[in-house]
Amino acid sequence: MKKFLKAFLVSTMAILTLSACNSSTTNNENVNTELTGSVTLNGSTSMEKLANSLSEVFMEMYPNVLVSAQFTGSSAGIEAVSNGSADIGNSSRKLKPEEIEKGIVGNVVALDGIAIIVDEKNPIENLTIEQIQDIFSGKIKNWSELGGNDMGVVAIGREAGSGTRSAFEEITDLTNKTKYAQEIESTGAVVGKVESTPGAIGYVSLDVIHNSNAKSLKINDAEPNASNIKDGSYPLSRDFIMATNGDISKQKPEVQEIFNFLYSENGKTLIESIGLIPVDNKTQN
Repeated sequence: MKKFLKAFLVSTMAILTLSACNSSTTNNENVNTELTGSVTLNGSTSMEKLANSLSEVFMEMYPNVLVSAQFTGSSAGIEAVSNGSADIGNSSRKLKPEEIEKGIVGNVVALDGIAIIVDEKNPIENLTIEQIQDIFSGKIKNWSELGGNDMGVVAIGREAGSGTRSAFEEITDLTNKTKYAQEIESTGAVVGKVESTPGAIGYVSLDVIHNSNAKSLKINDAEPNASNIKDGSYPLSRDFIMATNGDISKQKPEVQEIFNFLYSENGKTLIESIGLIPVDNKTQN
């Protein structure tokens, strides 16, 4: 990933146009040394690849700005923004009404798909939303009920407070209806558990499946990919939100510049390069 980001930075710096407040540059016109400070991000483990990629590229462009990220879950990230311990709260779920009432703003920076994964030896290739509901509610207990092997279903879910879990259960109408064999606290751990457990099924952010030995399933005959998410044929998708305490315009300059980059053409290129779908500047509806 580090080598790729270096290549991405070199290829885009020549055409990069950013709108930093009162910016000035060194002899390298693509590197801004006037902007100083720090930006702290906290939140969703599903957004780890985006946050880490953004941090590295941004600090190359702005060497006097320190960008640091922690991954403690969507709810914890939003709370960190609310209490002032983080500048940006990464959330892979929609903000709750009570969070919005506190003045938290959900800035949508990308669109992500939720992939349904099984162990690679599972012969099942496609599920319907109804079958997903039956699996994760405990109605279907054996893969033979779906034409698969005579093997028990092991439903793996995320922990309470996870943005991925909230989004998955909301989209599939499974809120307060799920029955998990195990609840796991990170995206990577879900992948590892499904890879190593015969009969296991779980859900993860789309951008992590490319480096996984788990098998991702079609949903309603649609592959989990960017094209099908864009046209709506793949039904499991969600917003990636970078929440702030108040509007972007009210944030300190280095935080504003993070969003300026993300919504620029070069920022969108970075978002696409890690398997996500870029969006125009918008907030949660």
